[in-house]
Amino acid sequence: MTGFTGVRIVDSADVSPDASVGAGSSIWHLAQVREQAQLGENCIVGRGAYIGTGVVMGDNCKVQNYALVYEPAKLGDGVFIGPAVVLTNDTYPRAINPDGTIKSAHDWEPVGVTIERGAAVGARATCVAPVTIGAWATVAAGAVVVKDVPPYALVAGVPARRIAWVGESGVPLKAGDADGLWICPASGDRYIETDGNLSKESL
Repeated sequence: MTGFTGVRIVDSADVSPDASVGAGSSIWHLAQVREQAQLGENCIVGRGAYIGTGVVMGDNCKVQNYALVYEPAKLGDGVFIGPAVVLTNDTYPRAINPDGTIKSAHDWEPVGVTIERGAAVGARATCVAPVTIGAWATVAAGAVVVKDVPPYALVAGVPARRIAWVGESGVPLKAGDADGLWICPASGDRYIETDGNLSKESL
């Protein structure tokens, strides 16, 4: 495909010439990237994935096979979207209006899901707009997210609830020897919990 510099787009992918795709990105078989979508550098869009009109993705994002990222979703740098994930965009979905006419684009207002830096959404999870997934949070496979997820939270279930904290390595944190202290067993990084929120301890 022409018009994109330093980008790998396989022949069966459908990428709008009005989209913006950063250098080093790859778009695989049967994926669709719609008009005005903005993909950063080094992004991967897997087989059969859908990136809606005007969706914004930061650098180093990975959207796995058959995920559906509907506009106007916004993904920060380094976001992971697992296979068959759905980011919705219609709070009150209907195919028709009360008078029986088919709804058009003018009959509803799309609302988006926001996913902040480094967060991950597991396979077949659904995020119901409008919600925000905080930085470095993890949504477990199959979860249904209907309210905002704080940074570093691990949420699971239907509806999704926080079951643990995770660090930037993605590994569940262990309680430290002081109240409110959490430690990453993978990296040794320390985190402080205050009023139900977690922040990384500054060095």
